[in-house]
Amino acid sequence: MWKNVLHSLRGEKKNREHFHHSTPFKMTPGTQTQNQIHHDPNGLTLIAEAMPWCESVSCSILVPCGSNDDPPERLGLSNLTCEMALRGAGQYGSRPLIEAFENLGVDRSESLGNMHTTYSVATLSENLPLILPVMADILRRPHFPAGQLDAGKLVIEQEIISVEDDPAGKVMQELTRIHLPAPWGLPCHGTLDSLAAITIDEIRKHHARRYQPDGMIISVAGKIHWPQLVEQFGELFGDWPVQERPAVIETPVTTRTLHIPYDSAQTHIGVAFDEVPFRDPDYLPAWGAVGILSGGMSSRLFTEVREKRGLCYSVGASYYSLRDRGGVTCYCGTSAERAQESLDVLLAELRRLRKGVTEKEVELLKIRAKSQLVMQQESTGSRASSIARDWYHLGRIRPMSEIMEKIDALDKTAIDAFLARSPERPLTLVTLGPEPFVLDDVLKIEQLR
Repeated sequence: MWKNVLHSLRGEKKNREHFHHSTPFKMTPGTQTQNQIHHDPNGLTLIAEAMPWCESVSCSILVPCGSNDDPPERLGLSNLTCEMALRGAGQYGSRPLIEAFENLGVDRSESLGNMHTTYSVATLSENLPLILPVMADILRRPHFPAGQLDAGKLVIEQEIISVEDDPAGKVMQELTRIHLPAPWGLPCHGTLDSLAAITIDEIRKHHARRYQPDGMIISVAGKIHWPQLVEQFGELFGDWPVQERPAVIETPVTTRTLHIPYDSAQTHIGVAFDEVPFRDPDYLPAWGAVGILSGGMSSRLFTEVREKRGLCYSVGASYYSLRDRGGVTCYCGTSAERAQESLDVLLAELRRLRKGVTEKEVELLKIRAKSQLVMQQESTGSRASSIARDWYHLGRIRPMSEIMEKIDALDKTAIDAFLARSPERPLTLVTLGPEPFVLDDVLKIEQLR
């Protein structure tokens, strides 16, 4: 969750094609988008959004291999597999693989989450057919050179060390770890001890079992030619066999409080509570409430904790959603002397939110949201990621017009009604600093109700 952090088919054979077309909708005069969906019998789904006014195209590939698939004694295995897959694949050695991207002017990125490894590329539309075979080699035919394993581990070690050297990142990582049942909250990059024990054979076996088409989502957004796209994905991925996917086994949460001793003049505070997931009908008003709590310099946390009282240098809240559970995390960085007061005010704002919001706050929330949507529509990368997320969580693609309409319809009444009927939300609290709080006493009295 903390490595950002992200989303083949048999082509023209008519007995394998299954298309679903959505109705085009107007965005601005002279422009329109159209969603296309293709399901392959091996379980891979190709989705696309045509943006004909763009000259670029972006592709996100969600591989059903995430940190949840790491064995308990090999945390970080999926992360290291992702790193090593980029060190040569198919006809390309390690350096030629890098050059294949650079010669086509391709921007690429990789990230690991709980459920997926995401490979993303963005390029001129004319170069997409040239780079897709390279991506297929990375996914299906990585070399995993044993001679580069130590170098690959050094990259991951730096990720782990960087979090250990970042107090804010450390407290939020530990907040996620104890708030969510394992393996959902475990750090995606692993630990130094587990990383050191991973062998190249374990990486190869992990890849062979977890990198597979069933559950894979490939999203494309930009200037595309859909029939050619489906045909090429069929050639690249249509013969990929399916592997069995074991179910995730959860370990219940055992504690909701943690203090991490840290010799510093500062204290870092993390608070978390459960909320509805993205697919829940109440998601939009829940998201709206969090946006009012922490969504810009007019938000409640910024105004009350930082601006009015000057208690902290950083404060905010964010909404996260896995497929079947969601939640909110809050962070506050402050001086050790003012840590208790900062926590008190933060918790008071969480309680005050339960009493309702104002019309002005909802108006500002909607302005911010619509501005972000307009900017997203102008980015092929944002749309490729967004439609992949929609498909994973909802099993469908929401046109931008639908999202705009729902935001327009969101009002104070809807948010207040959600807050009034939502159940009690116990808190998880993690602090990092010189002195601990009396955490158990705090949690006994502080429920979001």
